[in-house]
Amino acid sequence: MQIQKPHPQLFSFEFYPPKTEEGAASLHAVRSQLAKLNPDFFSVTFGAGGSTRDKTFDTVIDIQAKGIAAAPHLSCVASTKANIRAILKDYLDHGISKIVALRGDLPSGMMSAGEFRYANELVEFIRQETGDHFQIHVAAYPEIHPQAANGNDDFKNFKRKVEAGADAAITQYFYNAEAYFYFVDRCAKNGVDIPIVPGIMPITQYTQLFRFSEMCGADIPRWMRKRLEGYGDDRAAIQAFGLELVTNLCQRLLDNGAPGLHFYTMNQAAPTVAILENLKL
Repeated sequence: MQIQKPHPQLFSFEFYPPKTEEGAASLHAVRSQLAKLNPDFFSVTFGAGGSTRDKTFDTVIDIQAKGIAAAPHLSCVASTKANIRAILKDYLDHGISKIVALRGDLPSGMMSAGEFRYANELVEFIRQETGDHFQIHVAAYPEIHPQAANGNDDFKNFKRKVEAGADAAITQYFYNAEAYFYFVDRCAKNGVDIPIVPGIMPITQYTQLFRFSEMCGADIPRWMRKRLEGYGDDRAAIQAFGLELVTNLCQRLLDNGAPGLHFYTMNQAAPTVAILENLKL
């Protein structure tokens, strides 16, 4: 197993933009709590086809105003060069220096993918328009993108994003550390030396986790699935098991050279805080 070349261990937290005033107030409290952990940045998701563009922008600017770096997600599917250029200008004007560049999902009922087909084209466009201003993060899939024909094609797609100018990668969440280590080994053997930060999904309930994993292609190992199913509606038992399991996963990743952790918070603070406390971070 190859250990990634040394990078400072950095931690980041992901939010989705709230849809209501109550959601905005709740997220503000969550952000305030997580900000005490001195993250490298907060990232904010971007709906299919830019469907949450304004809410993403407002959330990002509010985070930046509080003194923490914000990294907006930017999805290129169903977008044009003109509207991506306009979004980039808005972020430049507001001092944003990080972007998570993604292909994204085609909105339901929309037939055209727009002027960009793949995330590497978006990364290349950002570099053409803004030079090295933005630190660009891209997605990586240790367990292979659900729409990829095979592992080789998926890795070639990832490498194209790196060659287009990506600075770092954040992985889809996973519970099989070997998949991550194998992916890192493959990157090292193929001259890809950017930081590859594991994406971490805390476990708070089984049905939600199963639904998300079905959509994104993240594998829930059989033994883990059977343990979770055995707890039934005992949410406290599910959370205790999930905390132990994810803490151990994070510790193993960090011990073996992972350059940090990126938490999919689902706009909650407590599960992530508990994991970091267990890790004594």
